[in-house]
Amino acid sequence: MRSRVRDLVDSTRFQQLIVAVIVVNAIVLGLQTVPAIEREYGSIVDTVDQWALGVFVLELVLRLYAHGRAFFRDPWSCFDLLVVLISLAPIAHGSSVLRALRIIRVLRLLSVLPNLRRVVAALLSAVPAVLSIVAVLTLLLYVAGVMATNLYGTAPGGYFSDLGASMLTLFQIITGDAWSDVMREVMTEYPLAWIFFVGFVLLGTFTVLNLFIATMVSAMESQIAAERKAAIPEPRAAEDEQAVLLELRALRAEIRELRKARD
Repeated sequence: MRSRVRDLVDSTRFQQLIVAVIVVNAIVLGLQTVPAIEREYGSIVDTVDQWALGVFVLELVLRLYAHGRAFFRDPWSCFDLLVVLISLAPIAHGSSVLRALRIIRVLRLLSVLPNLRRVVAALLSAVPAVLSIVAVLTLLLYVAGVMATNLYGTAPGGYFSDLGASMLTLFQIITGDAWSDVMREVMTEYPLAWIFFVGFVLLGTFTVLNLFIATMVSAMESQIAAERKAAIPEPRAAEDEQAVLLELRALRAEIRELRKARD
């Protein structure tokens, strides 16, 4: 019975059904934020939401029964369990936080769809490299912030009035958010300020931030290569298996010859 349930929950059609329920539930949770729809079809929308939650609970029960203790050794299964437990928390009328947390159910798509799992795995594997890039970016913001505060502390707009304001303005410049407007306003008092801004944009935006993209691409390539390597058996292993089979056949032949000689 357990093996049949395992085949059911691991089947492609069952996974496609769960994906469809997650998508429908995501649409329903979005519709609940529209006052007009909530007034007209509130009961229907709530019923669909409860049915979707029931399907999620039933799926988890089946997976727990099918996989047993192995269920808790799978990080994605534990993630699904946590999401459903949050959804099952009692929601009072004033508990807007718990009501808002229901949308977390949509994140179950990360555990159901293999392509999304691959992206998340690549992001997690890139965390150490990303932390190093964040450290470099923080150091760059600090050094440039101190320089900008000393150079343009009296500039109009108060963009560089102190170190905190300077670092916040420089972070805005890195994101490309209206940095040219900031530069032109500072240039009304410091005409040569464009040298600092252009240099910082070139160093911060086109160099440091692009390292994030390079790191993510490298992590994705490593993840895909690892999956392909795991999916394709090693030729060496196949050769070793063939050699063992040949040795077994040779031993059987020797045993037959010994038996014939004894008889």
